[in-house]
Amino acid sequence: QVQLVESGGGLVQAGGSLRLSCAASGRAFSWSTMGWFRQAPGKEREFVAAVSWSADSTNYADSVKGRFTISRESAKNTMYLQMNSLKSEDTAVYYCAAERVGAPFMPTLTRDYDYWGQGTQVTVSS
Repeated sequence: QVQLVESGGGLVQAGGSLRLSCAASGRAFSWSTMGWFRQAPGKEREFVAAVSWSADSTNYADSVKGRFTISRESAKNTMYLQMNSLKSEDTAVYYCAAERVGAPFMPTLTRDYDYWGQGTQVTVSS
């Protein structure tokens, strides 16, 4: 059974930092681009960042560039999202995902990911 499990969410003050982790099991995701998405109440799920299978390529939403860093350790089947200088608008449930077979390079659309974690809540207080 394929599983993606996020951890590391919580409550933090504006300007603070959090590090999210995504542990994959049941399948080796070493050859898959992995991504982070988030969904705030009443809003659609949106792309945050993606990292290629080799970790040579990364992609970020404009809203998080310069503040968030995505990384992965393929040997541990784990992906991370380091979030610095957090803002109240970063408050959301954060999901990790693995790309589907045939997805374009470094996909940013939810339809190009077919494995999803259950999400972890990040709340930034102002």
